[in-house]
Amino acid sequence: MVRKRKNSDAVRISNGMKVLLCQDVKRVGWVGDIVEVSTGYARNYLLPQGLAKPATEANIRAIAKEKGRRAKGRKVEVERLEKVAAAVEGAEAVLAAKANEQGVLFGSVGASEIAGNLREQGFEVADEYVDLTENIKHVGTHSVKLEFADDLTAVVSVVVVPEGGDIEAIKAAEGQEAPAEEKTEQEEKRQEQGE
Repeated sequence: MVRKRKNSDAVRISNGMKVLLCQDVKRVGWVGDIVEVSTGYARNYLLPQGLAKPATEANIRAIAKEKGRRAKGRKVEVERLEKVAAAVEGAEAVLAAKANEQGVLFGSVGASEIAGNLREQGFEVADEYVDLTENIKHVGTHSVKLEFADDLTAVVSVVVVPEGGDIEAIKAAEGQEAPAEEKTEQEEKRQEQGE
């Protein structure tokens, strides 16, 4: 059901509202896009923050130039991020942290430490690119995803060693443990299959 609102030219759809984005909004759209969002999201966040305007013809014409300029800027930024992602793919960040004898850290290693280490190596990695579901809390080698954009990612290896520890000892210990882990996975599969 489409009907005009009394106080503005915005079109209201039964569960949503069409708005014109004045700024890039993550996971919603780019400047100049006309998107349909929930009425509450539009009224309570996008419109008051100046991130969107009602999708009227006058507003669409007014923002057309800005849309073209931003599209060119995004293209340049995506090309830069593609180069950064290709360069950092497979890189290794080595971090020292205090840990007990079992390899459990006194604290944790987070995104800022990982990004800082990669920056020290010359990679252009901002803290927000590091995609950790939770901070690292154990010594060893961890695979960490870097998310530069929705469809642009890279994977780096983060090696956490105890302070005063040796990276080669960690890697050697992991190399010895891997076959045992593979055996337990194979045994679990056999048990599931009923062998």
